[in-house]
This record gives sequence, structure tokens and C-alpha cells, in this order.
Amino acid sequence: MLTQEELTEYRERGFLTGRPILSTDETAALREACIRTCGVEQQNPGRRQASNRVKPYLLFRWAADLVRHPALLDHLEALIGPDIMVFHTTVWFKEARTSKAVPWHQDATYFGLSPFEHVTAWVALTPSTEEMGCVQILPGSHEQGQVLHADQKNPDLMLSRGQTVARDIDESGAVSLIMRPGEVSFHHTLAMHRSRPNNTDEPRIGIGISYIPAKVRHVGPTRLSATLVRGTDTYDHFDPEPAPEGDATEAAIAAHAESIGRFFKASEAIPEMGLVH
Repeated sequence: MLTQEELTEYRERGFLTGRPILSTDETAALREACIRTCGVEQQNPGRRQASNRVKPYLLFRWAADLVRHPALLDHLEALIGPDIMVFHTTVWFKEARTSKAVPWHQDATYFGLSPFEHVTAWVALTPSTEEMGCVQILPGSHEQGQVLHADQKNPDLMLSRGQTVARDIDESGAVSLIMRPGEVSFHHTLAMHRSRPNNTDEPRIGIGISYIPAKVRHVGPTRLSATLVRGTDTYDHFDPEPAPEGDATEAAIAAHAESIGRFFKASEAIPEMGLVH
């Protein structure tokens, strides 16, 4: 699914711009399902991310099908190999005319994963333009390794701890990942990126799926869970997660609560990855 030139581009720049992966009908169905199940935030006391927008693939059948989409996994296999796991997923529901934004950061900062081979697939379910606060990324920034971050208490920052790169950023070379519905971009876990507020009258909806090769492990003391979506797992670094049989069934709600409970416990306890490597 990816040419050698595209693989070289990813290795050198740390990302691939959006490419059409989902059909028009698939995108429309996913958008409707996402709005239906995640359009209203479920309370998540003390968190900046609503619980139904974190790891929705454990709660809803549509999200479970999305993270297993064959064309999506074909791209991931070219980037990280044949044994693929989903470690985390977040629905980025940026409402119309909102001040909510995502600061400059690296995904790796508090995930606690080693080695740094995690890839984020960002799935656009609506248009994602500069006016709507699309993702902006700094080419080649993944080559700098893990940089220091500082937690920000600003409630308008959508990240769990408001984690922000703690250094001056030269934004002159930033690339805006302008995307159509159904397109998917891919970025390296160390690539610095952000998104600004949505200044339009329409919501901007995207889903960030964190994929890892099965050899990647979590370095913290809390044993986490993940979902094998292609290949085999011979490492046993994570507890397997059950796929939901329907939307928000009793079993799915219990499995989801248990998984995100472990995830938040680990992410709050682990130091910044720059202090680990």
C-alpha cells in the first residue's frame, strides 16, 4: 500500500499526509455512528477527555471495526511490520466555534512505550482545514528524540495533562494536514504536532488510533491492555482486550472501564519518557 518513496518520506519527515482509505459510504456511516455514540460527552470526573471518547473500540462495534479496517492495517504493516496492536484511541470532537486546542507535543511523552515505534493514524470523519483547527506538524522533529514537556492547567487544552513542549518552537516550517473526510494521515510518536481552535460553524471530528508493533512494551509498573488486530503476539507485553459484541453492552462497559482505568493510572504515574530513555 506504500511505495518505497513514501516509506522514505515517513522515515525522513516523521509523517505521511492524508491519503484516501475509507470510501464515501464508510465515512458517512462512521461519522453518524461516532456522533450518535460520542457526540454527547459521558462524564469523566477530573479528566479533560470524555470516557466514551477514549478507547471507543472497546465500547462500540463501529470503532472496533474501524481499528481493524484492512486497508488501514495494510498501511500500518508497511510502517511497523505484520504484528500490529492497538494501544490507545481518542475521538477528537472539536465543536464549532470552540476555543479548545491541542498544544505542541509529542505523543510518546506519557505513553510509557519502548522502543519509540508507535504510529498514530489520524482518521478524518469531517473536513479538517486550517480554519477548523487541523493537525499541524513539524517535519523531521521526530529526529530530535523525546524532548521535555511541561503540564499546563489551561482547561482549553484538550490533552489529558495539557502536556506542552517546554522549549521555543520555530513554527515557520510547520505543515498543515488538510484532509477530506475518509482520509487518514500517519505520524511518528516523536513528531511534534498541534491543532488550533475551530473557528467555523461545523464540528471537526477525527479519530487518533495509536498502533504499535507487538514487540513494543510498556515501561511502567502497571500492566496495561491492548488489542491485537493483525498478525501474532509472541511477546505477551499486554493483556488482550475483548471486542464488543454490540454498542455499550454490559460486558463492553466493564472491559472499557477496566482498561482505561489502568491506562490513566499508568499515564499519571510514569515520568516523562525523556527521563526513562
